[in-house]
Amino acid sequence: MYLLHDIGVTQVTIPLPFRLNHVNCFIAEGAKGWTIIDTGLNNEVSREIWKPYIDKHEISTIILTHLHPDHYGYGGTLQRLTNADVWMTKVDDHAGTTFWEPESLAKVKQHYDTCGIPEQGADELTSDEGSFNPRVKPYPQVSRHLEEGEKILFGKNEYEVIFTPGHSDGLICLYNKENGILFSTDHILPKITPNISYWFRGIPNPLEAFFHSLKKIELLDAEYVIPSHGKPFQNANNRIRELISHHHDRLNEVYEYIKSPATIYQVSKQLFKKPLTTHEMRFALGETIAHLEYLYFNNQCEKNLENGIWYYHAK
Repeated sequence: MYLLHDIGVTQVTIPLPFRLNHVNCFIAEGAKGWTIIDTGLNNEVSREIWKPYIDKHEISTIILTHLHPDHYGYGGTLQRLTNADVWMTKVDDHAGTTFWEPESLAKVKQHYDTCGIPEQGADELTSDEGSFNPRVKPYPQVSRHLEEGEKILFGKNEYEVIFTPGHSDGLICLYNKENGILFSTDHILPKITPNISYWFRGIPNPLEAFFHSLKKIELLDAEYVIPSHGKPFQNANNRIRELISHHHDRLNEVYEYIKSPATIYQVSKQLFKKPLTTHEMRFALGETIAHLEYLYFNNQCEKNLENGIWYYHAK
């Protein structure tokens, strides 16, 4: 199995203040200067970890694999410190600069109100999302929107950009065909299942998109996988099969829970029985909706809006 230094890449692991307690970022020589992949949150922890790297290397490019704060948040500040170009997909560039704005969060709050959450719950969820504002600002100024199939030199190898929507609408992976190396970002993780959520905007059926993206990567038969959380592992296709199986089990569970009409909140409480923080509850609701909407688009259930609350009912 390859070691990162064999391919000219250094992993920069940044602690996170969540149950998922770290994110793996990467730095390597690029075509012009040094390239960073992902950045951590905009906070003091990221600042201290990145400082010796940017003091030592001329950073020319920052690649943001998607808009989630643990990958995107420090991008704008890091860009200001290095004058680097920032590259990411167009769809996640737009989402990243709009999602945490007050108008967007107000719309999200309206959608949370339709989930059947107990009183004040939707307010807490929206205020928690708003708390990410300082962790993602200043927003990066993206100078190049990544395109499917383009090639990027990173360390000793050239990698192809592969669009893998599901975890986010604009998530990318990077793949080197010659050596079977996949930077899987958050698309394929070794120990946990990536969160697949519907956020009331963007792709209407994110779980279907995720399945399609997994099948797309399966065709590559990648041997060596470098994820954004956890340790590198071998045989991407084994893990892909496990992820697909997990979500089909989840879909079967959800179908059972809606044999009598149920709200999104009611189904989420069945799926996620452990106590959750407000941050975790957002992901739990998003993932619940993604599974319900998959069943809805697959014509396995119907949904009705009653007194401002959505109810799903299996057919």
